[in-house]
Amino acid sequence: MLRAGALVALGGAAVPLTGCDLFDRDDESRPPDPLEPLAAEASALEARYRAAATAVPALAERLTPIADAHRAHAEELRKVIGRPAPSGSPAASPSGDAADPDTVRTELRQAEQEGRDNAAKACAAAPAERAALLGSIAAARATHLEALK
Repeated sequence: MLRAGALVALGGAAVPLTGCDLFDRDDESRPPDPLEPLAAEASALEARYRAAATAVPALAERLTPIADAHRAHAEELRKVIGRPAPSGSPAASPSGDAADPDTVRTELRQAEQEGRDNAAKACAAAPAERAALLGSIAAARATHLEALK
């Protein structure tokens, strides 16, 4: 009788533990980090620059270092966030006349301006330990705008 009572008690105690998320923790259960959109944007900008460099080879020398910078920004943001990038890379293809260098540069400038503004807003709202990284990303995006002139 005691043995049966002990088994029921142990069995009853084990049931709630399996559903309490004590052993099932994963990154999806954490709330999103405020830097997630900025990291995703950096990855998307990298993809756009790579697509544009492929579409307009004459711009590849100018665009490849900017794409590399966006990749580095995305990697650093992911380190700060503590989560890996989502599986698969964002696909991007230039819109409009993909063969016209002026059109490509104009589209990239618009995307870069939006990205610079987003980085500056994130920097202003960030805690001190994140502000330096976000400030350097905002400054880099401002220099990218100049490189696209």
